[in-house]
Amino acid sequence: MAQPQKKAPIKKKNNISDLKAKMGFGVCVEKGDALTHSVNNKARLIDADDFGITGYNEYFGMLAGIKASNYDVTHIFGDATLKIGGRDFGELVAFFKRLAIIQDVEFIFTISADETELPAELFEIAEKL
Repeated sequence: MAQPQKKAPIKKKNNISDLKAKMGFGVCVEKGDALTHSVNNKARLIDADDFGITGYNEYFGMLAGIKASNYDVTHIFGDATLKIGGRDFGELVAFFKRLAIIQDVEFIFTISADETELPAELFEIAEKL
């Protein structure tokens, strides 16, 4: 008897509340306090401005530190990615490549840019939701 095929999960674009539905522990990193009332209280909300995070190297260090300090973190949502890291798309691609070394975490980032502005290499390492 043939086994039914498993369907891939479908994720909604910019679905912040997706963090609350997941097993494990979620963290949301934002710039400012725009998401204070949008993020489920079970997810940890961090304002990058509170830690002076600017640029992709500092942003990577912050995310790696979050995972290193709590192995229960399974999901990290990054809002306002270009406001935190900057609009240098080459650095954005390098940032995403570096994130690949952080194991057992699903990263979801918002990028507010026209898709035609983004380098094709970005779509080779990251999935558009």
